Amino acid sequence: MGIVEKMRLDGKKGFVTGAARGIGKCTAMAFAEAGADIAVVDMDIEEAKRTAEEIAAATGVKAIAIRCDVTDEAQVQAMVDQVVAELGGLDFCHANAGICINAPADEMTYAQWKKNLSVNLDSVFLTDTIAGKYMLAHGGGSIINTASMSAHIVNVPQPQCAYNASKAGVIQLTKSLAIEWAKRNVRVNSISPGYIGTDLTLSSPTLKPLIEKWNAMAPMGRLGKPEELASICVYLAGDTSTFTTGADFGLDGAFTCF
Repeated sequence: MGIVEKMRLDGKKGFVTGAARGIGKCTAMAFAEAGADIAVVDMDIEEAKRTAEEIAAATGVKAIAIRCDVTDEAQVQAMVDQVVAELGGLDFCHANAGICINAPADEMTYAQWKKNLSVNLDSVFLTDTIAGKYMLAHGGGSIINTASMSAHIVNVPQPQCAYNASKAGVIQLTKSLAIEWAKRNVRVNSISPGYIGTDLTLSSPTLKPLIEKWNAMAPMGRLGKPEELASICVYLAGDTSTFTTGADFGLDGAFTCF
């Protein structure tokens, strides 16, 4: 089998959290286009259903929608169990769900801090370990986590210390799990997107002034597109990346190079 054929995901099963829209929707579609059956996992079940129907219609794979609060251990376990039952297994997952609370540190409440860490870091631990236990018991698999360039730099002008800290934690968690599971055929990697122009970002009037500042600072002078992140995720989910684990892939248009 040639390298191009090996990059296909035919017969593989996986899920993406935060997949109803944005980056998660784009990677879920990419996995399906490569041949994988996919579960669209999100709190917004109606939008998740529409996304799953769109993916199935466009690609012909099996696509299901599952509602899950990824900060709730029991719900994550039930979600993984449902993926295995309905898709017939679990070969890869993309822990992508996340939020960002912008507040100056001296004004941020402890509740805001905890919420940001719960959604962005605790949920990745739950998703990775619960999916990982299944993979460890069934021959292996690939886990992809969405970190951020904010794990490497301090964003300006917006104040977001909790977000930055949570995403740095995602990268260190990724590396730690990769080391623990390296000899057990479960690979764990992360992607660190820069500023990405999702539909939600581009339609927000409050973000327009920030986007102008970001673009002025960016070497490429523009936001990234969700589809520009998808190919690396397909690579990481497939069989051509079997020596790749514990890595973080910067996808920021060189924003963190200076």
